[in-house]
Amino acid sequence: MSKRIAVVISQSPSKNPAKRKLEEDVVLGLMLEPGIDVTVVPNLYDIKPDSTGMLALQGLGGNLVVLAWHYERATHWILDRHGIHGHVGETLIQSDPDEEPDEESPAEEDKQRVIETREVPNRRIYAIDLRATNKPQDYIDEIKRIHSENNVKVVGLGDLIGGPAGTAMRPNGEANGAETKEGDSILNRIEPEGGRRWYPVIDYSRCTNCMECVDFCLFGVYGVDRIDTILVEQPDNCRKGCPACSRVCPENAIMFPQHKTPAIAGSAESAASMKIDLSQLFGAPAEGKTAAEIASIERDEQLIMAGRDAVGSQAVLAKRQGDIEAGPADELDDLVDQLNDLDI
Repeated sequence: MSKRIAVVISQSPSKNPAKRKLEEDVVLGLMLEPGIDVTVVPNLYDIKPDSTGMLALQGLGGNLVVLAWHYERATHWILDRHGIHGHVGETLIQSDPDEEPDEESPAEEDKQRVIETREVPNRRIYAIDLRATNKPQDYIDEIKRIHSENNVKVVGLGDLIGGPAGTAMRPNGEANGAETKEGDSILNRIEPEGGRRWYPVIDYSRCTNCMECVDFCLFGVYGVDRIDTILVEQPDNCRKGCPACSRVCPENAIMFPQHKTPAIAGSAESAASMKIDLSQLFGAPAEGKTAAEIASIERDEQLIMAGRDAVGSQAVLAKRQGDIEAGPADELDDLVDQLNDLDI
């Protein structure tokens, strides 16, 4: 007997036939492997908290493999924001294997990260970027490897003192997933609900809770929880196409997974180093400007389009604006949707 493992395939937001074929080829290959349960969901980033897709994901227990059209870090923290927590599982397929995070200075190492204050459940989440390779078999082989790795029996104290018979135990005595007979794979498909979304995702392994994003954003996107930890409270207040807050975050902890710039979308590259991107499409010259200056330009563009006054380089508000309601879609929203649909 072996434990089953849940695999989630997040579909591309575009209808690119090559991407759809890759997704379906991976699904077909996994259906031939015993002990693997496959759930196909709409684009992970677009799924709303109360949707059928999110309820299905939240119902998956044990270790989890998620294939999505996002950087691995972005996938992990999209799940985290929806209450699907776990430790990062190591995979052999990486979207940017040659990039390594900048070495931290002694001062940076002393900073407390939000993740250090949270209790992470004893499960692993393996995130795989579907842009890493166009060969379906590469993904199938990696999932088989992960499945095999998760079926290695770990002997803990519970086994020695009479733990449940036939249950693989972790060193802390917790059962390592459900034991079932090997059988055919199970496939579950979730139909899309709603349209494209745009909102920031916080990487709490980097975030120091400095609150600069709360002070910078003037659209009421950010808030704090009961213990005063930063969170994305009103995601749909965010202005489509605007990544300004990711530039002012001193720890590069804010991501926009659908952005065309890798550093902002969740790669290991520093977002603060990026000088030119979507802001130029709207007539804002970015050459030679710092990330903070570009962020101020982007924010002013959004304020003007929302019928409000530009504030220039003023980054701090005297009052948090968490009660601002999202406005109706405008020409900028339509343009960003069109750019995303081009799938370039």
